[in-house]
Amino acid sequence: MRCTVREAVVAAAVIIAAVAVVAVVGSLAAASSAEQYALLQRPSWAPPPWLFGPMWTVLYILMAVAGWRAWCAGPGRSRSTAMSWFAANLVLNAAWTPLFFATGQRTAALFEIVLLDIVIVVTAVLFWRRDRLAGVLLLPYLAWTLFATVLNGAIVALN
Repeated sequence: MRCTVREAVVAAAVIIAAVAVVAVVGSLAAASSAEQYALLQRPSWAPPPWLFGPMWTVLYILMAVAGWRAWCAGPGRSRSTAMSWFAANLVLNAAWTPLFFATGQRTAALFEIVLLDIVIVVTAVLFWRRDRLAGVLLLPYLAWTLFATVLNGAIVALN
């Protein structure tokens, strides 16, 4: 790590706050998601509603640690690029739940999550180049989001 202690603390605070905002937006937009999810035609392999909260909690923690490690890997143009992609990832992540649940625009949410998948891949590669562990920490998030993309597509097809 190339951050000073002060830089590491500030970076951690900013990144945790940004990820927390995304989590809160998702949580607020998903207020009635369990009921809506239960009413949807879902494939047999769809996870139970109770799994989403714990899974996203773990993923948000991993994302925050990955972002912090990527930031603290050192200054320079590569940090700016990586963190810009990370910010785009957070914006797209925050947008999916309101699209899918709050507005019921499930087809638009499908297109949006495909874009999110691409942004996560680019972010993971950029993080990997800065700090290998930062890139690896995004892989569970990528796997879950790819699964969510397939689930979103199946729900669109079934409904």
